[in-house]
Amino acid sequence: GPAGLSAALFLHRAGHRVTLFERFSEPKPLGSGLMLQMTGLHVLERLGLREAIHARGHRVDRFVGRVVPSGRLVLDVRYNVLRGDQYALTVHRGALFEVLFNEVRRAGIALEGNFELQTIDMISGGRGALVDSKGRRVGSFDLVVDALGSRSPTLPQFYRLRTESLDYGALWATLPMPPARFQPNTLEQRYQRASVMIGVLPVGRHGGVSEDQVTFFWSLRGRDFEAWRQAGLDAWKDRVRSLWPETDVLLNGISSAEQLVFARYSHHTLRQPYFGNVATIGDAAHSTSPQLGQGANMAMLDAAALADALTEHADMSHALAGYAKKRRLHIRLYQALSAAFTPFYQSNSRALPFVRDILVAPTMRMPFVSRLLAYMVVGSWGLRMDRNGAPRV
Repeated sequence: GPAGLSAALFLHRAGHRVTLFERFSEPKPLGSGLMLQMTGLHVLERLGLREAIHARGHRVDRFVGRVVPSGRLVLDVRYNVLRGDQYALTVHRGALFEVLFNEVRRAGIALEGNFELQTIDMISGGRGALVDSKGRRVGSFDLVVDALGSRSPTLPQFYRLRTESLDYGALWATLPMPPARFQPNTLEQRYQRASVMIGVLPVGRHGGVSEDQVTFFWSLRGRDFEAWRQAGLDAWKDRVRSLWPETDVLLNGISSAEQLVFARYSHHTLRQPYFGNVATIGDAAHSTSPQLGQGANMAMLDAAALADALTEHADMSHALAGYAKKRRLHIRLYQALSAAFTPFYQSNSRALPFVRDILVAPTMRMPFVSRLLAYMVVGSWGLRMDRNGAPRV
């Protein structure tokens, strides 16, 4: 994913000898659409990859959310209330993977596939050896970087972790973008209370696809997934159309349940994202709901911060402590914001969407509040920024 690939590139360019381990025989992307905020785009710019990702992405200038059936506007985040040319770039995960992995290959970074990590053996001098699911033991590394996501097998090995499985996940499908059906350069969402959220996210192109794509998503409780499958695709399509008729052009492109991927989410934050000479980055260090669209951006910020800390400190323990310090405020702030905001949009509560629609929505029209929301979505809260608006991690 973006955390591991970015870390490999940053560390390789800093002069370290890097080996990437991957459980697939050939690395490949998983997932659907994501949003690259200005924070993530600045990290890609440091890697010299901003133009490459722009060629595959779609510019988004606004988030719009309406309740159904009234159509009342309850979410309106505009980037143009901020100074400079601020925006998000929406891409398919495959596009981000292609850009990063192509650069990994070009750099000649060593890659070992078919390696499913089981555990890490700590050996003399704080070095680490990797043990796979077949018991094979590999290497003696000065530093092991865990970028395996929220289900990493190293988490219970090194941390007393309390992970909260979130009730709601989402069904995702990537489809050809229909002409002139949805607002251009906009992430559009529809809500029915907080138990239903429907979204349409333009994501550009990936994998040699010649036409622009769009990611369609539908929130769903994890325990209701099997019931959704049993009810059949047509019944679900009828419900979606009744809530948002304009989506019929997208639903017509879904002919089987296999086109929809169900993503489950969990929430955890490591108090200290390293143990010995093992550094943890990305979702392995801090997983949450994708409600604020910060996951890939924060993962790449982790990678940049880790590489910078290793450059700044000759001693490994000081470097890892420096990495944790660089990321601590930003991570904890956005983990807390995500935990606070998610129930307003994905939960069974009746009170919270009432507060969202009746009390919160009107305040968003106030200039100060609209700028505050835009800065939050950009992902810059809790980060030091330079004169050009780039994050100093």
